[in-house]
Amino acid sequence: MVKKMLIGSMAVLVLCCGAAYLYYGYLYKDSRNISEEKADFSIPASKLVSEYSSNQQRADSAYLNKTLEIKGKVTQVSDSIITLDSLVFCSFDQLPKTTGSKTVTIKGRCIGYDELFNEVKLDQCTIKE
Repeated sequence: MVKKMLIGSMAVLVLCCGAAYLYYGYLYKDSRNISEEKADFSIPASKLVSEYSSNQQRADSAYLNKTLEIKGKVTQVSDSIITLDSLVFCSFDQLPKTTGSKTVTIKGRCIGYDELFNEVKLDQCTIKE
């Protein structure tokens, strides 16, 4: 009887440890700080959009969920969004002070391509100085 209780207690302990390992090791991860990450790619806005337009699957495999540095001309500023070359939609937590019609380099995470508007979308963006 004592032996069965000991084995049962050990089994419960192993299951609890395994569940904690899975939760903290795989499921619960700190959010990424894109502004601190090194960019995986540095690319002009027009080239990024042309790659997505020509082959979306290949571009997704290369750029999706990666940190990118995009260089282009500011064509629109509204709320917390800057659009580069009318093609790359960059979402900021807080809109930085920038003047329109200025060429800037923006670092952000690529979240995909919007076929309807023919735009590549980035979030968690920051302007590189």
